[in-house]
Amino acid sequence: MDYYRETNNFFASSSFFYTIAIGMDSKYLYVSENYNHNFDLLGDSLLGKNFSITLHPDDIPLCTTAGLSCFENPGKLIPVTLRKHNGEGGFISTQWEMKAFFNGNDEPKGIFCVGYNITELVTAKIEIESKINQLSEIGFIQSHGVRRPLANILGLAELLADADPSPNIKHLHELLFRSARELDLIVIAISNKADQQSE
Repeated sequence: MDYYRETNNFFASSSFFYTIAIGMDSKYLYVSENYNHNFDLLGDSLLGKNFSITLHPDDIPLCTTAGLSCFENPGKLIPVTLRKHNGEGGFISTQWEMKAFFNGNDEPKGIFCVGYNITELVTAKIEIESKINQLSEIGFIQSHGVRRPLANILGLAELLADADPSPNIKHLHELLFRSARELDLIVIAISNKADQQSE
């Protein structure tokens, strides 16, 4: 059984993975149907077109460097993350592994690449980092912004206890002091939770 051919056929019809081959002239030698469907913006085949046609302009040097690394490290898979046109004026993030291939005389023939869409992972990572930053900010506000005036209220409540010994004022003092202490414990608990989330 020709495992190489079976593997290539498997990837060629994959809904999740893209497979391409780029020749020494920087043009597509092979594109899987899934890749061509997702990144050909002209409704034609990408075969014979320059590899850069699907890339974010800022990622072209990155892709070129990864390609050169493939020939400097034959047999090694070279990973690279690249942005590709999404067909709607924006870009998606893709993760690739590249490997050089050679002809029968061990002369460079091109680069074979397997990739997949990681846009959701990148978006999730950005959202998680944003939430962690928000939690840190909330923790800072609570530990510095809320705790200081709360400490002042507790201090004033202590002074109030010594200022007037009448039963009504003493009862109000106890309520004020108890409420301030309860609020202080809540702020401490929230600050501790925020610190744990940002670790």
